[in-house]
Amino acid sequence: MYNTSPQACGILGGCREKSPLILCLRRSSSSMSLLSKLRLITVDVTGTLLAYKGQLGDYYCMAAKSAGKPCPDYQRMHEGFKLAYTEMARQYPCFGFAAKMPNIDWWRMCVKDSFVKAGYEYDEETFEKIFKRIYSAFGSSAPYSVFPDAQPFMRWLRGKGLNVGIVSNAEYRYKDVILPALGLNQGSEWDFGVFSGVVGVEKPDPHIYKIALEMAGNVAPEEALHIGDSMRKDYVPARSIGMHALLLDRFKTADAESWRKSGATVLPDLVATQEWLSKNLKDEPVAAEQNYSKVKANAKKKQRPPTITYANPRKSFFPPSQVAVDRTSFFLPPKLYVL
Repeated sequence: MYNTSPQACGILGGCREKSPLILCLRRSSSSMSLLSKLRLITVDVTGTLLAYKGQLGDYYCMAAKSAGKPCPDYQRMHEGFKLAYTEMARQYPCFGFAAKMPNIDWWRMCVKDSFVKAGYEYDEETFEKIFKRIYSAFGSSAPYSVFPDAQPFMRWLRGKGLNVGIVSNAEYRYKDVILPALGLNQGSEWDFGVFSGVVGVEKPDPHIYKIALEMAGNVAPEEALHIGDSMRKDYVPARSIGMHALLLDRFKTADAESWRKSGATVLPDLVATQEWLSKNLKDEPVAAEQNYSKVKANAKKKQRPPTITYANPRKSFFPPSQVAVDRTSFFLPPKLYVL
C-alpha cells in the first residue's frame, strides 16, 4: 500500500526527494492529457465533419431541366449566385433572422436573383418549380458527404463523458434534417447545436462561442476546445474568449503553413485529433498559446477579403466578402450555405 498522506507527499502534494518508495497519486498538470481538463468540445461542420459534392451548376441544371428549360451556363450561374448571395447576406444576415424572414423566402429571393444576375428570367410558375427542386435538394443529404472519421470521433468524445456541441454558420435544416440524414444525430453524436440562422449570431462573432458555453451548462472557456478549419471564423474568435482551439487541414491547403507559423495547432483529420487530445499537455505546442495575440493582431491588421477554394480544386464561386479563408468545399460556401 502506498503512503499518500500529507506528511509523505507534502502539504502541496509534492513528493519528498528522500522517499523513493512513496507514490503520490496526485497528478501534476504537466502529465495530464488535455482531454482530462476539458468538459466541452465544439466542432464546425463544413470542412470538419462534412464536405459538399458536385458543382452548383449541377443542381441548378437538373432543376431547370425538370421544369422543361435548358441547362443554364455553369459559369454564369456561378457568378450570379456570388452576387445574389452577397447582397442577401448583407441585407438580411443570418438567413433573415433579425427580419423574421422565413427560411424558404430568404432562399427564394436569393435563388431568383441568382438566375436574374446570370441572365435567366422565368415566369412565376416555372421559377417556382425550379426553386422547389433546388430548395429540396439542398435540404436533403444528396449534396453532402460525411468524412469517415466524423461519427467515430464524436462518439468517442461522448463516450469519454464530454459535452459535444456544433457551432456552424448554417440555417435550421442542418440541425433538423441534413445532419440526421447523414448519420450525425443529436443524442448519439452531438448534444446541442448553435446555428447562426437559429440564434441570429454568426462567426466570426465570438458571441456565438459564448452561446455554446452557456448551452453546455455555463462551461468555463478554459474547459472547452473548438475544432474547425478557418483561422478567421474558428480559431481566432474561439481563442479570443479563452477557449482552446485547433484547426483541421484536410485538403493540405497553402494557408495551413501560415496557420502553423502563427502558432495554431493544425492537424490533418479527426483521427490525428483524437490522438493529440490523448497526449500529455507537454506535447501540446506551446506556441499555440504564446502567439495567440499575434494571430489575432495579424488577422485584424490584414482585414483582407476572404476567399474560398475547393478540394479538387475547382474555381471558387462564393462571394469572397462573405466567406473565411477555407479550402473545405467542392463548390459551396462553407459555414453559411444550406439551400
